[in-house]
Amino acid sequence: MISYICQNIYETVKRRSTVPYYAAAGTWVIYALLFPLYRVPHFLFVAVVSGVVFFIMNAVCGTVEVTVPDPPKKEESTGNPELDKMIKDGNLAISEMKRLNDSIKDAKISADIDRLEDLSAKIFAQVKADPKKLPQIRKFMNYYLPTTLKLLENYASFEEAGVSGENLSQAKAKIEKTMDSIVAGFEHQLDELYRTDAMDVNSDIRVMETMLRRDTASAADDFGLGGAAVQRQSEEE
Repeated sequence: MISYICQNIYETVKRRSTVPYYAAAGTWVIYALLFPLYRVPHFLFVAVVSGVVFFIMNAVCGTVEVTVPDPPKKEESTGNPELDKMIKDGNLAISEMKRLNDSIKDAKISADIDRLEDLSAKIFAQVKADPKKLPQIRKFMNYYLPTTLKLLENYASFEEAGVSGENLSQAKAKIEKTMDSIVAGFEHQLDELYRTDAMDVNSDIRVMETMLRRDTASAADDFGLGGAAVQRQSEEE
């Protein structure tokens, strides 16, 4: 299973403030504590005062801007649950790479992550276009991708620690040394997805070359080019 730290996207909206209501209610409480409130005129007076307070506070702060998370977008289904899961996990993985890349200062590691993002996007696009390739990336999705993210998360946390101790330095160095192999592994995964397509291209080329040779020979026979060539060769001899 792939687990990621998901970031919420927020938007700012305007909503009616609750301050006028609290102010009006507070007027009743304050009056009851300071003045008698047991006759009808008293209630009428407080009602008028609270109404004025409500009107003033509503004019001052009738609406306020609040930040709320965007409602989750409904993801379109392809009709294939395994493909839908791959698309969802793939998008989350790329988002997590971007988040980690923003927090990592090392230029070489950052460039490697950029390359991993690009390769991952192309891998997922290939499988989405041809779901029959899904079995080819199961190990990639279940092991290589989540392990890569875990290493990058560790590297980001090591940088954030701001300590140059021997253990952290060695761990960071090992991750840096492994990144080239990880990038090569992602490139190999993408190349493997094109293997069938490359075989089809080679097969098509062989068939076309055979047909071209056959059609060329047939045309020579139809127009007597073969006989003319033989006769010309005899005359030259």
